[in-house]
Amino acid sequence: MYTNILVPVVFDHGAHSENSLKAAQALLSDGGQITLLHVLEEVPTYASNYLPEGLAESRHQEALDGLNDIARQNGVSCKAAVAHGHGYSTILAYCEKNGCDCIVIASHKPGFEDYFLGSTAARVVRHAKCGVHILR
Repeated sequence: MYTNILVPVVFDHGAHSENSLKAAQALLSDGGQITLLHVLEEVPTYASNYLPEGLAESRHQEALDGLNDIARQNGVSCKAAVAHGHGYSTILAYCEKNGCDCIVIASHKPGFEDYFLGSTAARVVRHAKCGVHILR
């Protein structure tokens, strides 16, 4: 069993988040902690000048609210976190910085482009220094 589980969440993947959260609950030791993490991709500086003021802060808050809604809807007490950066590298950095001993991540059915570039889940598996559980 694990004591500090990280569950990366992508909002447009619907039920994957709920399934990941349920799997994390099953793997969690008594007294352990689950963290729901959403990664917001960085907006390139050349484009950020054209965005309305306060957009970054509102996106951050919307993501936190969404994570808290997922936890509430599933009746789970967990920590919600939002990080900024590139998907897999930000997930791995967060995991290492916060001492996570397991990552539970959902994976979609790979498309043709994933065989060349690799999906986020595949990259997390290849580079994580802790246990990783992938759900399809």
